[in-house]
Amino acid sequence: MADAFQHHAVGMDSPASNAASITPSNTDDLPNVPRALYALGEGNVRVTMRGGGDPVVLPILVGVPLPVRVSRVWASGTTATGLVGIW
Repeated sequence: MADAFQHHAVGMDSPASNAASITPSNTDDLPNVPRALYALGEGNVRVTMRGGGDPVVLPILVGVPLPVRVSRVWASGTTATGLVGIW
């Protein structure tokens, strides 16, 4: 398939090229750091930001990207469902 944008630099404001379902875990970091999270069911996500620090709880709405770069989505404290990370 032809990609008319293959020679353009990819930046944080570029469309995502990858997506994966996220299963929250209290022990495992994500295999890829996303640039945003989406949810199929709204609620809260407890995350550890890529930069480190203590986990924080953030609200997430259905179909609205949450523009955060996270290394982990925790099972405890996460009530949102159908999480997807894009990068």
